[in-house]
Amino acid sequence: MENKSEKLLRLRELALLGGGEDKIKSQHEKGKLTARERIQLLVDEGSFQEIDMFVKHRSSDFGLDKQKLLGDGVVTGYARINGRAVAVFSQDFTVFGGSLSKAHAEKICKIMDLAMKLGIPVIGLNDSGGARIQEGVVSLGGYADIFLRNTLASGVIPQISAVLGPCAGGAVYSPAITDFIFMVKGSSHMFVTGPNVVKTVTHEEVSFEELGGAETHASKSGVAHFIYENEIEVFQKIRELLDYLPSNWKETSPEKDFDFESELIIPELDKIVPENPNKPYDMKEIINLILDEGKFLEVHENYAQNIIVGFGRIGGISVGIIANQPAVLAGVLDINASVKGARFVRFCDAFNIPLLVLEDVPGFLPGTEQEWNGIIRHGSKLLFAFCEATVPKVTVITRKAYGGAYDVMNSKHIRGDFNFAWPSAEIAVMGPKGAVEIIFRKEISKANDPEKLINERLNEYTDKFANPYIAAEWGYIDDVILPRETKLKLVNTFQLIKTKVDSNPKKKHSNIPL
Repeated sequence: MENKSEKLLRLRELALLGGGEDKIKSQHEKGKLTARERIQLLVDEGSFQEIDMFVKHRSSDFGLDKQKLLGDGVVTGYARINGRAVAVFSQDFTVFGGSLSKAHAEKICKIMDLAMKLGIPVIGLNDSGGARIQEGVVSLGGYADIFLRNTLASGVIPQISAVLGPCAGGAVYSPAITDFIFMVKGSSHMFVTGPNVVKTVTHEEVSFEELGGAETHASKSGVAHFIYENEIEVFQKIRELLDYLPSNWKETSPEKDFDFESELIIPELDKIVPENPNKPYDMKEIINLILDEGKFLEVHENYAQNIIVGFGRIGGISVGIIANQPAVLAGVLDINASVKGARFVRFCDAFNIPLLVLEDVPGFLPGTEQEWNGIIRHGSKLLFAFCEATVPKVTVITRKAYGGAYDVMNSKHIRGDFNFAWPSAEIAVMGPKGAVEIIFRKEISKANDPEKLINERLNEYTDKFANPYIAAEWGYIDDVILPRETKLKLVNTFQLIKTKVDSNPKKKHSNIPL
């Protein structure tokens, strides 16, 4: 008779096999790892503590009573990443195609509930065929149970989703509610309805990759925040991302050691902004020079590239960077850039991550397409996010700060804590040429030589307004600094304001213009 210890060891071995050797082999042949292999590569070595290994589904319809496998298609538990506690679930495609049953959902909900109580991040490794059809509405209820917890956990603990296989129908909404989505090129897919349904309903011919592949969601829809070539890269980058984040909303991100005696004057910064105000340059050059060790983890790198968002460190302090990109659409704010920036600002504010704004913005993108699609509503999301944010907020205007976009990009008027400008900054209602043509239009219309008069007035206007000094006189700019001094100024500033406390009026919640 088998003793109790032997039975436990046998059941463990059975659970570790998932759907069996053949299914594991098939997973590997697709270039995909198994659920447990993924966890081992993601977390600190030897730190994973699995729970609910022996859970089975409780369904009997359509022959399910003869197919009861340990774990029921998802591996759940707790571990450490970079020495800090996390909750993890990893769907097992070798068991019922990773499909979600009531028991499967209960396992995920259990770790999420405890993660909320413990104040630790949740990481979901998604690889599922969707709802387990044989369970009908019970499976759908399981999804809704997860959606509710995603929503309640939002802003309380960081939630990270890695989509490592198919993710379709209702299943897409759990990752969509979480803070960041990672995908793998070629093997990750997300869509509400697949290519076959699309063809039936709209008669469009589209492939899985075109409809919902990683590159589509990284560049067109903006659903994916990060995409990489393989799963191992995804796990490395999740670890890197977590290093910039606190474990929950009550904490701050880990502060790294920093040598305050190191050289903080960077002469290369003096050479980046061109003399010609209409000539583009790459804002990422500035970002890389002012961040500690030049390390920048960009979010949404391939989407709405006229604005840059991501994480780095200044003087050892984790900061969120929001920067206009003059090299793309002149750095103008449009619908996608506004929404991208607003979402990032709100995440940083929810988790006490200070904000650094690098500003070179000529305004909002004009045109019927933008207006008819709601640039007013979407642009106000970015304004709302900056106004609402109570974390330390610092702005550096490198060149243009025109019109309403000047207000939006963390101006002093919306509680920017420190606002600096380079000598090349132009802070005005609009560009000099447009302003001159409006202010002096009557004079120009009567002039014998309109071109000469425009040039004269243009020089006059530029000298008076296309600079940072009027704003500095009003105290809207705290200091005008040489580009080379930027790192030194930011290191000292973020150290100074890291203890800042601010608040918003008491309310149930705000009503951001969605």
